[in-house]
Amino acid sequence: MFCYQCEQTAKGTGCTVQGVCGKQPAVAALQDLLLYALMGLSQVAVEGRKHNLTDGDVNVFTIQASFSTLTNVDFDPDRFIELINQAVEKRDRLKAKVKDAGGDITSLGKASHFIPEKTVEELVKQAESVGLKSYPGDDPDILSLKHTVLFGIKGVSAYSDHAQILGQQDDSVYAYVHEGLAAIQRDDMSLDQWVDMALRCGGAAVKAMELLDKGNTETYGHPVPTQVPLGHKKGKAILISGHDLQDLEKLLQQTEGTGINIYTHGEMLPTHGYPKLKKYNHFYGHYGTAWQNQIKEFPNFPGAILMTTNCIQRPKNDYHDNIFTSGMVGWPGVTHVADQDFKPVIDRALALPGFEDDADNGEVTVGFARNAVLGVADKVIEAVKNKDIRHFFLVAGCDGAKPGRNYYTEFVEKVPQDCIVLTLACGKFRFYDKKLGDIGGIPRLLDAGQCNDAYSAVQIATALAGASNVGVNELPLSLIISWYEQKAVCVLLALLHLGIKGIRLGPSLPAFLTPNVLDTLVKNFDIKPIGTADEDLKAILG
Repeated sequence: MFCYQCEQTAKGTGCTVQGVCGKQPAVAALQDLLLYALMGLSQVAVEGRKHNLTDGDVNVFTIQASFSTLTNVDFDPDRFIELINQAVEKRDRLKAKVKDAGGDITSLGKASHFIPEKTVEELVKQAESVGLKSYPGDDPDILSLKHTVLFGIKGVSAYSDHAQILGQQDDSVYAYVHEGLAAIQRDDMSLDQWVDMALRCGGAAVKAMELLDKGNTETYGHPVPTQVPLGHKKGKAILISGHDLQDLEKLLQQTEGTGINIYTHGEMLPTHGYPKLKKYNHFYGHYGTAWQNQIKEFPNFPGAILMTTNCIQRPKNDYHDNIFTSGMVGWPGVTHVADQDFKPVIDRALALPGFEDDADNGEVTVGFARNAVLGVADKVIEAVKNKDIRHFFLVAGCDGAKPGRNYYTEFVEKVPQDCIVLTLACGKFRFYDKKLGDIGGIPRLLDAGQCNDAYSAVQIATALAGASNVGVNELPLSLIISWYEQKAVCVLLALLHLGIKGIRLGPSLPAFLTPNVLDTLVKNFDIKPIGTADEDLKAILG
């Protein structure tokens, strides 16, 4: 196996024995084979679009299957075998339609003619020739950009899947995903064309996040500032982790009147700010943080746990009975809920002891998405003009277990009192409960939401820039970004697509970026690795 799609990859170069995430070589091989099948399906889909032919089922399947290969999403080999066969079946059905429409289906490339073997062993063997290092082209910089595009597409697919669940779709996103996946099997594109393909991935990411933002806000209302308890109260309990708001809504509906309290974990924390979710009285609070403490936290949670996306590491075997997954998430030995009927989760929660007492561990405030912040934009702009606010820092991104992430805690702690920190995604759990006070009634720590709410943060920045008659890069704003997996890759590409410059990225730079590609990003976008908190603050503020 060879995998280096996440920040924790072994030795900073690539996992070759098994994934640091726990992914076994057979699963890694099946994921590679699924991606190859999706590239073949995409070759047919691209040809179909040339003849005004699209297939909604193929569109949704492509993003769901791509989503399943994200870090920590699915480790179940049986499900990958099913997805590989589905990809080929859908490809062949689409081929027939394209042929009838006058398309050329004979010269699309080898991937479009791929036929999977029957057994796990045969499929794993078959995958040996189609992994990351097999993609056509001998230029390491082009291969680096192909991998960047592939990983970005995985992130785009995750956001697009969440959006389509809430009824929000746009064919331009599907068209890009198919074009990008198909292009990976080409050997006739220049380095500049691949740079353009990567930036266009950022454009697709912006659209996907916009769609998801629309789905979330039109369905559940715009988030409002909300105080969320960090303790617990006596009674039965279910903890929900991940990103999927519809899963949370269904769980809240199905547990109403059962005596079970619902707690969030990880990136579900911001959901407490949505009006149509916070109306449920048994939607109580937030339990635990994210990566750095979860192994300690989860065995101690006295209720059932529902994982809706890849927000946390694969659970240990000794508490599998209390873990459930939904959507594209799947792990061997863990019960999967495929149809949003959460009765198994509820039954398990009722059988477990729940919390035996009340505990007050303080609270945090969420809900500072674009609607809330722009509602006081005039106050913010006035504070900047009066020099009450000197600078804004967007300290955002993923959390992880690799050493070096204490930088983000230290950075926020050392941000001067006349500066404001805007944050989103699970990286905030390094500092989310810090009491930073306020500036003229404006909190110094503003939680804008989940990782996909980078769209919301950009809208805030764009609106403030417009009101101040300057460009976004001229605002007193610095981006301090942490990355872990492929949603972070697509968010980074989205920021580059929008022309955002001066991003500080850490805790380490992606292993899949060659020196030449990295040099291009530095020259064109002034991307730089994080240093120390003191050094970076001095460089930014003088």
